[in-house]
Amino acid sequence: MNLTVLVPFGIFAKKAGVSRIIAETREGSFGLLPHRLDCVAALTPGILMYETEEEGEVYVAVDEGVLVKTGPDVLVSVR
Repeated sequence: MNLTVLVPFGIFAKKAGVSRIIAETREGSFGLLPHRLDCVAALTPGILMYETEEEGEVYVAVDEGVLVKTGPDVLVSVR
């Protein structure tokens, strides 16, 4: 998957080859794998985790925002 994390002042991270993503919503944590159906989720303040082969697991603290998955692209826009 291709992950892009946007913050108000620009692009915080742009990663290719992401094998999984875990995000937090009001209903709890959920994971994204490459072949999951497209979706939209409202994020709550918490920890966003993604994993790549090169970096391993990476943890990013995020504020409220939105996650949109379309095909292989995942866009996360947070404050």
